[in-house]
Amino acid sequence: MAQVLEFKLPDLGEGLTEAEIVRWLVQVGDVVAIDQPVVEVETAKAMVEVPCPYGGVVTARFGEEGTELPVGAPLLTVAVGAPASGVTADEGSGNVLVGYGTGAPPARRRRVRPGEPVRSATSAVRAAAVETAGAPVAAPERPDGPVPVISPLVRRLARENGLDLRTLHGSGPEGLIMRADVEHAVRTATTSMQAPQTVTAQPVAAPVAQPAPAETPSGTRIPLRGIRGAVADKLSRSRREIPDATCWVDADATELMNARTAMNAAGGPKISLLALLARICTAALARFPELNSTVDMEAREVVRLDQVHLGFAAQTERGLVVPVVRDAHARDTESLSAEFARLTEAARTGTLTPGQLTGGTFTLNNYGVFGVDGSTPIINHPEAAMLGVGRIVPRPWVHQGELAVRKVVQLSLTFDHRVCDGGTAGGFLRYVADCVEQPAVLLRTL
Repeated sequence: MAQVLEFKLPDLGEGLTEAEIVRWLVQVGDVVAIDQPVVEVETAKAMVEVPCPYGGVVTARFGEEGTELPVGAPLLTVAVGAPASGVTADEGSGNVLVGYGTGAPPARRRRVRPGEPVRSATSAVRAAAVETAGAPVAAPERPDGPVPVISPLVRRLARENGLDLRTLHGSGPEGLIMRADVEHAVRTATTSMQAPQTVTAQPVAAPVAQPAPAETPSGTRIPLRGIRGAVADKLSRSRREIPDATCWVDADATELMNARTAMNAAGGPKISLLALLARICTAALARFPELNSTVDMEAREVVRLDQVHLGFAAQTERGLVVPVVRDAHARDTESLSAEFARLTEAARTGTLTPGQLTGGTFTLNNYGVFGVDGSTPIINHPEAAMLGVGRIVPRPWVHQGELAVRKVVQLSLTFDHRVCDGGTAGGFLRYVADCVEQPAVLLRTL
Protein backbone atom coordinates (compact mmCIF):
# COMPACT_ATOMS: atom_id res chain seq x y z
CA MET A 1 0.00 0.00 0.00
CA ALA A 2 1.26 3.49 -0.80
CA GLN A 3 2.22 5.93 1.89
CA VAL A 4 1.41 9.62 1.43
CA LEU A 5 4.38 11.81 2.33
CA GLU A 6 4.11 15.53 2.82
CA PHE A 7 6.86 17.74 1.38
CA LYS A 8 7.07 21.16 3.01
CA LEU A 9 8.67 24.36 1.74
CA PRO A 10 12.25 23.86 2.98
CA ASP A 11 14.46 26.34 4.78
CA LEU A 12 16.21 28.02 1.85
CA GLY A 13 18.96 29.38 4.07
CA GLU A 14 20.26 32.85 4.99
CA GLY A 15 17.34 33.71 7.25
CA LEU A 16 14.64 33.54 4.57
CA THR A 17 11.18 32.93 6.03
CA GLU A 18 8.92 32.72 2.97
CA ALA A 19 8.86 32.34 -0.78
CA GLU A 20 6.44 33.01 -3.63
CA ILE A 21 5.35 30.24 -5.95
CA VAL A 22 6.33 31.34 -9.46
CA ARG A 23 5.65 28.22 -11.49
CA TRP A 24 4.60 24.66 -10.76
CA LEU A 25 6.72 22.14 -12.65
CA VAL A 26 4.44 19.14 -11.94
CA GLN A 27 0.71 18.44 -11.96
CA VAL A 28 -1.39 16.32 -9.64
CA GLY A 29 -1.11 12.74 -10.92
CA ASP A 30 2.42 13.18 -12.31
CA VAL A 31 5.10 10.66 -11.40
CA VAL A 32 8.16 12.35 -9.90
CA ALA A 33 11.63 10.98 -9.28
CA ILE A 34 13.77 11.62 -6.25
CA ASP A 35 15.36 15.11 -6.38
CA GLN A 36 13.26 16.12 -9.41
CA PRO A 37 12.45 19.88 -9.35
CA VAL A 38 8.74 20.26 -8.67
CA VAL A 39 8.23 24.01 -8.22
CA GLU A 40 10.03 27.26 -8.99
CA VAL A 41 9.87 29.81 -6.18
CA GLU A 42 11.14 33.34 -5.76
CA THR A 43 12.63 34.37 -2.45
CA ALA A 44 13.80 37.81 -1.46
CA LYS A 45 17.20 36.86 -2.84
CA ALA A 46 16.90 34.55 -5.85
CA MET A 47 14.78 32.32 -8.07
CA VAL A 48 15.07 28.71 -6.91
CA GLU A 49 13.91 25.39 -8.31
CA VAL A 50 12.90 23.22 -5.36
CA PRO A 51 13.53 19.46 -5.75
CA CYS A 52 11.34 16.89 -4.02
CA PRO A 53 13.20 14.39 -1.81
CA TYR A 54 10.63 11.66 -2.52
CA GLY A 55 9.79 9.60 -5.57
CA GLY A 56 6.18 8.73 -6.29
CA VAL A 57 2.88 10.11 -7.56
CA VAL A 58 1.87 13.71 -6.81
CA THR A 59 -1.45 13.59 -4.98
CA ALA A 60 -1.90 17.27 -4.02
CA ARG A 61 -0.36 20.71 -4.46
CA PHE A 62 -0.70 23.54 -1.95
CA GLY A 63 -0.82 27.09 -3.26
CA GLU A 64 -1.45 28.61 -6.64
CA GLU A 65 1.15 30.45 -8.68
CA GLY A 66 1.67 33.88 -7.12
CA THR A 67 0.92 32.63 -3.60
CA GLU A 68 3.42 33.33 -0.81
CA LEU A 69 4.12 30.47 1.59
CA PRO A 70 6.10 30.53 4.83
CA VAL A 71 8.94 28.10 5.37
CA GLY A 72 7.48 24.87 6.73
CA ALA A 73 4.16 25.14 4.90
CA PRO A 74 3.18 22.11 2.78
CA LEU A 75 4.14 22.30 -0.90
CA LEU A 76 2.77 18.98 -2.11
CA THR A 77 2.05 15.40 -1.10
CA VAL A 78 3.48 12.34 -2.80
CA ALA A 79 2.15 8.79 -2.75
CA VAL A 80 5.26 6.68 -2.30
CA GLY A 81 5.17 2.99 -3.09
CA ALA A 82 2.17 3.31 -5.41
CA PRO A 83 2.17 0.91 -8.40
CA ALA A 84 2.62 3.84 -10.81
CA SER A 85 5.69 5.16 -9.02
CA GLY A 86 7.66 1.95 -8.76
CA VAL A 87 9.42 3.04 -5.56
CA THR A 88 9.19 1.86 -1.99
CA ALA A 89 8.09 3.89 1.00
CA ASP A 90 11.61 4.07 2.39
CA GLU A 91 13.12 5.72 -0.67
CA GLY A 92 14.12 9.38 -0.40
CA SER A 93 17.14 11.51 -1.16
CA GLY A 94 17.68 13.23 2.18
CA ASN A 95 18.02 16.48 0.23
CA VAL A 96 15.82 19.40 1.09
CA LEU A 97 17.24 21.71 -1.50
CA VAL A 98 20.05 20.58 -3.77
CA GLY A 99 23.17 22.72 -3.38
CA TYR A 100 22.23 24.56 -0.16
CA GLY A 101 19.86 24.33 2.76
CA THR A 102 20.29 20.53 2.67
CA GLY A 103 21.22 18.03 5.22
CA ALA A 104 18.05 17.82 7.30
CA PRO A 105 18.11 14.38 9.00
CA PRO A 106 15.45 11.90 7.90
CA ALA A 107 13.97 11.96 11.39
CA ARG A 108 12.66 15.45 10.75
CA ARG A 109 10.63 14.32 7.75
CA ARG A 110 7.09 13.43 8.59
CA ARG A 111 5.74 10.25 7.01
CA VAL A 112 1.99 9.86 6.94
CA ARG A 113 1.09 6.25 7.68
CA PRO A 114 -1.79 4.45 5.95
CA GLY A 115 -5.09 5.53 7.40
CA GLU A 116 -3.62 8.58 9.12
CA PRO A 117 -5.15 11.89 8.00
CA VAL A 118 -2.82 14.41 6.37
CA ARG A 119 -2.33 17.51 8.50
CA SER A 120 -3.92 20.72 7.38
CA ALA A 121 -1.80 23.54 5.98
CA THR A 122 -2.07 25.65 9.11
CA SER A 123 -1.29 22.83 11.52
CA ALA A 124 1.62 21.75 9.32
CA VAL A 125 3.07 25.23 9.40
CA ARG A 126 2.75 25.42 13.17
CA ALA A 127 4.32 22.01 13.58
CA ALA A 128 7.18 22.99 11.28
CA ALA A 129 7.82 26.07 13.38
CA VAL A 130 7.90 23.98 16.55
CA GLU A 131 10.26 21.45 14.95
CA THR A 132 12.59 24.21 13.74
CA ALA A 133 12.71 26.19 16.97
CA GLY A 134 12.69 23.16 19.26
CA ALA A 135 10.01 24.78 21.45
CA PRO A 136 6.32 25.67 21.19
CA VAL A 137 5.54 28.81 19.24
CA ALA A 138 3.35 31.19 21.16
CA ALA A 139 0.59 32.87 19.17
CA PRO A 140 -1.46 35.83 20.34
CA GLU A 141 -4.96 34.77 21.30
CA ARG A 142 -8.20 35.83 19.66
CA PRO A 143 -11.47 35.58 21.50
CA ASP A 144 -12.09 32.46 19.42
CA GLY A 145 -8.58 31.02 19.37
CA PRO A 146 -4.98 31.75 18.36
CA VAL A 147 -4.14 34.07 15.48
CA PRO A 148 -3.36 31.92 12.41
CA VAL A 149 -0.07 33.50 11.40
CA ILE A 150 3.38 31.96 11.43
CA SER A 151 5.68 34.13 9.31
CA PRO A 152 7.88 36.44 11.45
CA LEU A 153 7.87 38.87 8.52
CA VAL A 154 4.08 39.14 8.65
CA ARG A 155 4.13 39.71 12.41
CA ARG A 156 6.81 42.37 12.09
CA LEU A 157 4.96 44.15 9.28
CA ALA A 158 1.80 44.25 11.40
CA ARG A 159 3.70 45.44 14.45
CA GLU A 160 5.48 48.24 12.55
CA ASN A 161 2.14 49.52 11.23
CA GLY A 162 0.30 49.24 14.58
CA LEU A 163 -2.06 46.60 13.19
CA ASP A 164 -3.83 44.14 15.50
CA LEU A 165 -3.62 40.73 13.83
CA ARG A 166 -6.66 39.58 15.84
CA THR A 167 -8.83 41.80 13.64
CA LEU A 168 -7.78 40.10 10.38
CA HIS A 169 -9.08 37.06 8.53
CA GLY A 170 -6.39 35.45 6.43
CA SER A 171 -6.66 34.44 2.81
CA GLY A 172 -4.36 31.44 3.21
CA PRO A 173 -5.28 27.83 3.97
CA GLU A 174 -7.62 27.61 6.98
CA GLY A 175 -7.49 31.37 7.42
CA LEU A 176 -3.68 31.65 7.57
CA ILE A 177 -2.79 35.35 7.56
CA MET A 178 -0.42 36.17 4.69
CA ARG A 179 1.67 39.26 4.04
CA ALA A 180 -0.80 40.40 1.37
CA ASP A 181 -3.56 40.42 4.01
CA VAL A 182 -1.56 42.74 6.26
CA GLU A 183 -0.61 45.03 3.37
CA HIS A 184 -4.26 45.26 2.30
CA ALA A 185 -5.33 46.11 5.84
CA VAL A 186 -2.66 48.81 6.09
CA ARG A 187 -3.77 50.36 2.78
CA THR A 188 -7.40 50.27 3.89
CA ALA A 189 -6.57 51.92 7.21
CA THR A 190 -4.55 54.62 5.44
CA THR A 191 -7.40 55.34 3.01
CA SER A 192 -9.88 55.57 5.91
CA MET A 193 -7.66 58.05 7.74
CA GLN A 194 -7.38 60.20 4.64
CA ALA A 195 -11.11 60.12 3.86
CA PRO A 196 -13.07 63.28 4.78
CA GLN A 197 -14.94 62.95 8.08
CA THR A 198 -18.65 63.80 8.46
CA VAL A 199 -19.18 66.44 11.15
CA THR A 200 -22.22 68.31 12.44
CA ALA A 201 -22.55 71.65 10.73
CA GLN A 202 -22.14 74.68 12.99
CA PRO A 203 -23.44 78.18 12.25
CA VAL A 204 -20.74 80.50 10.98
CA ALA A 205 -20.62 84.19 10.40
CA ALA A 206 -19.99 83.87 6.70
CA PRO A 207 -19.65 81.01 4.22
CA VAL A 208 -16.08 79.86 3.63
CA ALA A 209 -15.10 78.41 0.30
CA GLN A 210 -13.75 74.87 0.67
CA PRO A 211 -11.14 73.45 -1.69
CA ALA A 212 -12.25 70.56 -3.83
CA PRO A 213 -11.15 67.20 -2.46
CA ALA A 214 -7.95 65.94 -3.99
CA GLU A 215 -8.41 63.17 -6.50
CA THR A 216 -6.71 59.86 -5.95
CA PRO A 217 -3.81 59.74 -8.41
CA SER A 218 -4.20 57.13 -11.07
CA GLY A 219 -1.40 54.92 -12.27
CA THR A 220 0.00 51.43 -12.33
CA ARG A 221 0.69 49.85 -8.94
CA ILE A 222 3.72 47.55 -8.88
CA PRO A 223 4.00 45.31 -5.81
CA LEU A 224 7.30 45.55 -3.90
CA ARG A 225 8.00 41.85 -3.65
CA GLY A 226 10.71 39.39 -4.50
CA ILE A 227 14.09 40.95 -5.25
CA ARG A 228 12.61 44.44 -5.69
CA GLY A 229 10.98 44.21 -2.27
CA ALA A 230 14.16 42.90 -0.66
CA VAL A 231 16.15 45.78 -2.15
CA ALA A 232 13.59 48.27 -0.84
CA ASP A 233 13.70 46.78 2.66
CA LYS A 234 17.50 46.66 2.81
CA LEU A 235 18.07 50.17 1.48
CA SER A 236 15.41 51.62 3.76
CA ARG A 237 17.01 49.91 6.74
CA SER A 238 20.42 51.22 5.72
CA ARG A 239 19.13 54.79 5.56
CA ARG A 240 17.41 54.43 8.95
CA GLU A 241 20.28 52.84 10.84
CA ILE A 242 23.57 53.91 9.28
CA PRO A 243 24.93 57.46 9.69
CA ASP A 244 26.75 57.47 6.37
CA ALA A 245 29.11 60.01 4.85
CA THR A 246 30.73 60.20 1.43
CA CYS A 247 34.09 61.45 0.19
CA TRP A 248 35.35 61.38 -3.38
CA VAL A 249 38.40 62.11 -5.51
CA ASP A 250 39.30 62.26 -9.20
CA ALA A 251 42.14 59.99 -10.26
CA ASP A 252 44.22 59.57 -13.41
CA ALA A 253 43.57 55.98 -14.48
CA THR A 254 45.78 56.09 -17.58
CA GLU A 255 48.54 53.91 -16.10
CA LEU A 256 46.04 51.39 -14.70
CA MET A 257 44.46 50.99 -18.14
CA ASN A 258 47.92 50.65 -19.72
CA ALA A 259 48.85 47.99 -17.17
CA ARG A 260 45.69 46.04 -17.95
CA THR A 261 46.39 46.21 -21.68
CA ALA A 262 49.92 44.90 -21.12
CA MET A 263 48.72 42.07 -18.87
CA ASN A 264 46.16 40.92 -21.42
CA ALA A 265 48.66 41.18 -24.29
CA ALA A 266 50.95 38.72 -22.49
CA GLY A 267 48.52 35.84 -23.09
CA GLY A 268 46.56 33.72 -20.67
CA PRO A 269 43.15 34.46 -19.17
CA LYS A 270 41.94 38.01 -19.66
CA ILE A 271 42.00 40.30 -16.64
CA SER A 272 38.95 42.51 -16.14
CA LEU A 273 39.07 46.08 -14.93
CA LEU A 274 36.73 45.08 -12.09
CA ALA A 275 39.23 42.46 -10.96
CA LEU A 276 42.04 45.05 -10.84
CA LEU A 277 39.86 47.40 -8.81
CA ALA A 278 38.91 44.55 -6.50
CA ARG A 279 42.57 43.68 -5.95
CA ILE A 280 43.22 47.32 -5.05
CA CYS A 281 40.25 47.25 -2.65
CA THR A 282 41.45 44.19 -0.77
CA ALA A 283 44.91 45.72 -0.39
CA ALA A 284 43.36 48.95 0.89
CA LEU A 285 41.17 47.05 3.38
CA ALA A 286 44.27 45.30 4.73
CA ARG A 287 45.68 48.77 5.52
CA PHE A 288 42.37 50.20 6.78
CA PRO A 289 40.52 47.25 8.37
CA GLU A 290 37.98 49.57 10.04
CA LEU A 291 36.08 49.63 6.75
CA ASN A 292 35.76 45.84 6.61
CA SER A 293 33.52 45.65 9.65
CA THR A 294 29.98 45.71 10.93
CA VAL A 295 28.30 47.40 13.91
CA ASP A 296 26.58 45.49 16.71
CA MET A 297 24.48 48.19 18.38
CA GLU A 298 23.02 45.80 20.97
CA ALA A 299 26.51 45.06 22.26
CA ARG A 300 27.69 48.56 21.29
CA GLU A 301 30.67 47.10 19.49
CA VAL A 302 32.33 47.46 16.09
CA VAL A 303 33.18 44.00 14.79
CA ARG A 304 36.22 43.98 12.51
CA LEU A 305 36.01 41.03 10.16
CA ASP A 306 38.92 38.75 9.30
CA GLN A 307 37.85 37.80 5.77
CA VAL A 308 36.93 40.06 2.88
CA HIS A 309 33.83 38.80 1.09
CA LEU A 310 33.53 41.31 -1.71
CA GLY A 311 30.11 42.16 -3.09
CA PHE A 312 29.72 43.81 -6.49
CA ALA A 313 26.62 45.45 -7.90
CA ALA A 314 25.13 43.76 -10.97
CA GLN A 315 22.08 45.04 -12.83
CA THR A 316 19.81 42.31 -14.22
CA GLU A 317 16.40 42.13 -15.85
CA ARG A 318 14.95 41.27 -12.44
CA GLY A 319 16.62 44.23 -10.74
CA LEU A 320 19.80 45.04 -8.85
CA VAL A 321 21.60 42.12 -7.23
CA VAL A 322 24.89 42.03 -5.33
CA PRO A 323 26.73 38.71 -5.80
CA VAL A 324 29.53 38.05 -3.32
CA VAL A 325 33.07 36.87 -4.10
CA ARG A 326 34.12 34.79 -1.10
CA ASP A 327 37.59 35.28 0.38
CA ALA A 328 38.48 37.97 -2.13
CA HIS A 329 41.51 38.91 -0.03
CA ALA A 330 43.06 35.49 -0.79
CA ARG A 331 42.59 35.69 -4.58
CA ASP A 332 44.89 37.09 -7.26
CA THR A 333 43.60 39.15 -10.18
CA GLU A 334 43.23 36.11 -12.43
CA SER A 335 41.09 34.28 -9.86
CA LEU A 336 39.05 37.42 -9.21
CA SER A 337 38.41 37.85 -12.95
CA ALA A 338 37.17 34.27 -13.28
CA GLU A 339 34.89 34.56 -10.24
CA PHE A 340 33.42 37.89 -11.37
CA ALA A 341 32.67 36.37 -14.79
CA ARG A 342 31.05 33.28 -13.26
CA LEU A 343 28.82 35.20 -10.85
CA THR A 344 27.88 37.80 -13.45
CA GLU A 345 26.69 35.08 -15.82
CA ALA A 346 24.71 33.45 -13.01
CA ALA A 347 23.14 36.83 -12.22
CA ARG A 348 22.22 37.34 -15.88
CA THR A 349 20.56 33.92 -16.13
CA GLY A 350 18.87 34.18 -12.73
CA THR A 351 20.63 31.13 -11.27
CA LEU A 352 22.34 32.77 -8.30
CA THR A 353 21.68 30.96 -5.04
CA PRO A 354 20.81 32.78 -1.80
CA GLY A 355 24.26 31.89 -0.45
CA GLN A 356 25.89 33.71 -3.37
CA LEU A 357 23.93 36.89 -2.63
CA THR A 358 24.59 37.24 1.09
CA GLY A 359 27.45 37.48 3.55
CA GLY A 360 29.33 40.36 1.92
CA THR A 361 31.62 42.52 4.07
CA PHE A 362 32.42 45.31 1.56
CA THR A 363 30.87 46.29 -1.78
CA LEU A 364 32.47 47.53 -5.01
CA ASN A 365 30.00 49.42 -7.21
CA ASN A 366 31.10 50.14 -10.78
CA TYR A 367 28.33 52.52 -11.83
CA GLY A 368 30.52 53.84 -14.63
CA VAL A 369 29.01 51.12 -16.84
CA PHE A 370 25.85 53.26 -16.86
CA GLY A 371 27.77 56.19 -18.33
CA VAL A 372 27.78 58.32 -15.17
CA ASP A 373 30.71 59.96 -13.43
CA GLY A 374 29.70 59.99 -9.77
CA SER A 375 27.22 58.77 -7.21
CA THR A 376 26.60 58.63 -3.46
CA PRO A 377 25.62 54.98 -3.08
CA ILE A 378 23.64 53.61 -0.14
CA ILE A 379 25.65 51.20 2.00
CA ASN A 380 24.68 47.55 1.67
CA HIS A 381 23.52 46.90 5.25
CA PRO A 382 25.07 45.51 7.49
CA GLU A 383 28.36 46.39 5.79
CA ALA A 384 30.27 49.52 6.74
CA ALA A 385 31.40 50.93 3.39
CA MET A 386 31.08 50.90 -0.38
CA LEU A 387 33.53 52.06 -3.06
CA GLY A 388 31.94 53.62 -6.13
CA VAL A 389 33.71 53.87 -9.49
CA GLY A 390 32.53 56.20 -12.26
CA ARG A 391 33.20 56.00 -15.98
CA ILE A 392 36.79 56.36 -17.21
CA VAL A 393 36.89 59.09 -19.85
CA PRO A 394 39.53 61.31 -21.53
CA ARG A 395 39.82 64.67 -19.76
CA PRO A 396 42.28 67.55 -19.51
CA TRP A 397 44.73 66.77 -16.70
CA VAL A 398 47.98 68.21 -15.45
CA HIS A 399 50.52 65.44 -15.92
CA GLN A 400 54.17 65.96 -14.99
CA GLY A 401 53.65 69.72 -14.92
CA GLU A 402 51.98 69.96 -18.31
CA LEU A 403 48.39 69.93 -19.50
CA ALA A 404 47.54 66.64 -21.19
CA VAL A 405 44.56 64.50 -22.09
CA ARG A 406 44.42 61.61 -19.63
CA LYS A 407 41.92 58.88 -18.74
CA VAL A 408 40.25 60.15 -15.57
CA VAL A 409 37.87 58.42 -13.17
CA GLN A 410 35.94 59.66 -10.14
CA LEU A 411 36.14 57.42 -7.06
CA SER A 412 33.71 57.78 -4.15
CA LEU A 413 33.63 56.11 -0.76
CA THR A 414 30.46 56.00 1.32
CA PHE A 415 31.19 54.83 4.85
CA ASP A 416 29.51 54.26 8.20
CA HIS A 417 30.70 57.11 10.43
CA ARG A 418 30.33 54.87 13.47
CA VAL A 419 33.25 52.66 12.44
CA CYS A 420 35.73 55.41 11.63
CA ASP A 421 36.25 59.12 11.11
CA GLY A 422 37.01 61.04 7.95
CA GLY A 423 40.76 60.62 8.34
CA THR A 424 40.53 56.84 8.01
CA ALA A 425 38.04 57.03 5.14
CA GLY A 426 40.18 59.63 3.37
CA GLY A 427 43.29 57.50 3.85
CA PHE A 428 41.56 54.49 2.33
CA LEU A 429 40.30 56.44 -0.66
CA ARG A 430 43.66 58.16 -1.20
CA TYR A 431 45.44 54.79 -1.21
CA VAL A 432 42.96 53.45 -3.77
CA ALA A 433 43.48 56.53 -5.95
CA ASP A 434 47.28 56.21 -5.68
CA CYS A 435 47.10 52.58 -6.84
CA VAL A 436 44.85 53.60 -9.75
CA GLU A 437 47.27 56.36 -10.78
CA GLN A 438 50.44 54.35 -10.15
CA PRO A 439 49.79 50.58 -10.09
CA ALA A 440 53.37 50.07 -8.88
CA VAL A 441 52.21 51.43 -5.50
CA LEU A 442 50.23 48.21 -5.08
CA LEU A 443 53.29 46.10 -5.81
CA ARG A 444 55.35 48.03 -3.24
CA THR A 445 52.81 47.40 -0.48
CA LEU A 446 52.11 43.69 -1.10
